[in-house]
Amino acid sequence: MSMPVRLRASLGVAALLTIATSAASAQARPLADRLDSVAAAGVKDNRTVGLVAAVVKGNETLLLQGYGKADVEWDIAMPADAMLELGSVTKQFTAVALLQLAEQGKLSLDDDITKWLPDFDTRGNKIPLRRLLDHTSGMVGITEMPEFGLLVTNPRFPRDSAYALIKRYPFQFKTGEAQIYNNSAFILAGLIVEKASGMSYEDYVEKKFFETLGMTRSSYCNSAENIPHRAHGYMVQRGTIRRAATNVHTWPYAAGSLCSTAGDMVKWVQGLHGGKLLSAASYKDFITPSKLSDGTPLRYSMGVTVGPDANGNRYIGHGGAIGGFLAEAGWYPETQMAVVVLMNSNGALDPGEVVTGLAREVLGGSPVATKPFTGDKAAFVGKYTGPSRGRDMTVTVTEAPEGLSFAGDGPQPRVVPWLEGTSFVQGTRILTFRRANGGSGPVTELIYNTPAGYYILKKQ
Repeated sequence: MSMPVRLRASLGVAALLTIATSAASAQARPLADRLDSVAAAGVKDNRTVGLVAAVVKGNETLLLQGYGKADVEWDIAMPADAMLELGSVTKQFTAVALLQLAEQGKLSLDDDITKWLPDFDTRGNKIPLRRLLDHTSGMVGITEMPEFGLLVTNPRFPRDSAYALIKRYPFQFKTGEAQIYNNSAFILAGLIVEKASGMSYEDYVEKKFFETLGMTRSSYCNSAENIPHRAHGYMVQRGTIRRAATNVHTWPYAAGSLCSTAGDMVKWVQGLHGGKLLSAASYKDFITPSKLSDGTPLRYSMGVTVGPDANGNRYIGHGGAIGGFLAEAGWYPETQMAVVVLMNSNGALDPGEVVTGLAREVLGGSPVATKPFTGDKAAFVGKYTGPSRGRDMTVTVTEAPEGLSFAGDGPQPRVVPWLEGTSFVQGTRILTFRRANGGSGPVTELIYNTPAGYYILKKQ
């Protein structure tokens, strides 16, 4: 039985008023409570074992708190000063090291890699050092090689053997023509830091970064040391918690082997972006997004992504993932705000999601506006294939009543909202179709653009 139109309208107005009242009520809660609620949500939902979150705006600490467990077996709560593994957040340390050495005249970011690693087979590519730092070198990532599974569990595997392994693989693409996230390049960058500085990578980060910024609870990870308040790593799979294997930090070395606390990482973020580590010119170079050889702009510079977050606020930061740990650390330059989230489990929660949630409570913001696609869907339908991390990626595009549906190798097809022109947006991914003949011909490519990857997929 249908209800009268007037009653339906009244109920609609009442619902809108209820939603508006609820939103206003949520905003009326103290900021500290809202931040605490966002940070705690992943633990309450069993999406992570534990985390530490920090939000520091200027000189004001808005949040620095641990949630969940640092040790599940012993039922030990996560302390705010827990030490956790950073994974790929390490990459920005490596990039800054090369920039510092360039300032000292010990190298140039435009040096070809063969100046420092003379026996490296570039396969005819010219690889300036800066191309090691933005994932555009074209070499295969070591973490995508089948041999890496044995490498990471062997503490006696020497670095020169890993170097030999990296040299052995052919390139995925010509240097500068695409962007595929790459740990090999950062390992080579670490070797170059050692050659140019005359110090081990471990000593360099200790002396030049940790001591300079007073990061007393940070180190190159060492599983054999006894570290007060070090959190154990876990895996969360379908609600089940399992202890993660101990990471051997012979690797991933300069690509992901630093350990720290949320408080120390705030010191790093503030010091890095506050002029304590780089000159103004070097810092500008550091945060300027790279371009491909043809001038195509990327959303990545040197070990950090640069661009709007999910709220539309300008953000400079990076995530990290390693066995049992996830991390995200970044900077909101317009408001001088550092946000750090460190987690001791791999699973269903993305630390970047927590960072943007925390930032939204402080800064507000508006997500990118999207709309339903109403163009000629048939022109875009098909399969698109191209190189990605260690293998080819295939995206299948089909028509759907709501627009265009995209499906990767594993996930179910999903309708992706239309952004503009031939571009569609899904979270931080921008999917853009390209046509032949300068845009007037048939669709020939799908550009899969992520903050740290620019994949060129050809229509089959």
